[in-house]
Amino acid sequence: MEGVITLQNGMPTAVPDNPIILFIKGDGVGPDIWHAAVQVMDAAVERAYAGKRRIAWREAWAGEEAIRRYADPLPPKTLEAIRQYRVAIKGPLTTPIAGGFRSLNVALRRYFDLYACIRPIRYIQGTPSPLKHPEKCDFVIFRENTEDVYAGIEWPGESAQGRQVARFLREEMGVEIAADAGIGIKPISSPATKRLVRKAIAYALEKKRRSVTLVHKGNIMKYTEGAFRDWGYEVAAEEFSGQVVREDALGQGEGVIDNRVVIKDRLADAMFQQVLLRPEEYDVLVMPNLNGDYLSDACAAQVGGLGMAPGANCGDEIAIFEATHGSALKYANQDKINPGSMILSGAMMLEYIGWHEAAHMIEEGMQQTIMAKTVTYDLHRQMRGATLVSCSQFGEAVVENMGQGR
Repeated sequence: MEGVITLQNGMPTAVPDNPIILFIKGDGVGPDIWHAAVQVMDAAVERAYAGKRRIAWREAWAGEEAIRRYADPLPPKTLEAIRQYRVAIKGPLTTPIAGGFRSLNVALRRYFDLYACIRPIRYIQGTPSPLKHPEKCDFVIFRENTEDVYAGIEWPGESAQGRQVARFLREEMGVEIAADAGIGIKPISSPATKRLVRKAIAYALEKKRRSVTLVHKGNIMKYTEGAFRDWGYEVAAEEFSGQVVREDALGQGEGVIDNRVVIKDRLADAMFQQVLLRPEEYDVLVMPNLNGDYLSDACAAQVGGLGMAPGANCGDEIAIFEATHGSALKYANQDKINPGSMILSGAMMLEYIGWHEAAHMIEEGMQQTIMAKTVTYDLHRQMRGATLVSCSQFGEAVVENMGQGR
């Protein structure tokens, strides 16, 4: 019988055998990668549970298709459906140039308070990579989704509001600032920081990860990113005492870690070097919004690019899984693009609802397909002796290769 997944504190508490899950195909290449991914997800569930479980898909619309249907890129019906079904998966969305949104993706995150953008960075053997040892990359990025410069508090320098803010800063706060400077405000708060770090530490403990690293630029932005670091350490000490240990305590002779998670921090610029040279030393990375945007895409390049990068935006009541790349309009309806990001996001979603066997089926199918060098154009051009296939053919190959690694 079909039913709705229930969540508590951001985690599923009840998942029926036929859960209703919402999907949004998205714009541009969205329909292509969705059709490839859904056959993979359905096949994985069928093979893992022999028909005893099945996803009851429900479609909703956002972006260009929603404009055609409802004259609204993010219609109330879609928002209501997401709130009702709680777990969703979507393709990339194109924000209309003349629309009232800076970004439809950001609008969804803010509307549902999806404060944690979660991006696993893990190498699938055989995938082209610029690294000598990409197999050392196995960490998860937790990016804060609601604050920082992405809060959108800014004014153009030539506007009346911009000049007013500049005048206030000069005259009331003694700040040297050009009269025509564009101005943006970067809010980072204790509650938003602590709930993100709390989720990241809980994840590390559940998944038996070794460390959580706070990534910041607190040496320069002391009262925003520096505070992010301090609040992160606070929530670790106050809420996870006995389960975590600070890295600097180990340096003072703390000794054996046992099953405790090490909490440490790194400057954001140094972290870009660390993930290239010493990726094996990191497990869970937690960071403010802008740092997370930069670093998650840069790290994806280490394991095959955005076409191989899954992701999710999660809050306490809603979880939306998504392809992490853009809508790539020039490739729309060509059955060409790599559906790997959507397929792996589907595996991530199945893992999230506790269907681990089906998620493993997908990961195994992806592994065997890439090892066989059956790939779409983005990987084909980097691999010698590879077989070029379409988006849909790649999905079919993943299904065929499920169970072949046993």
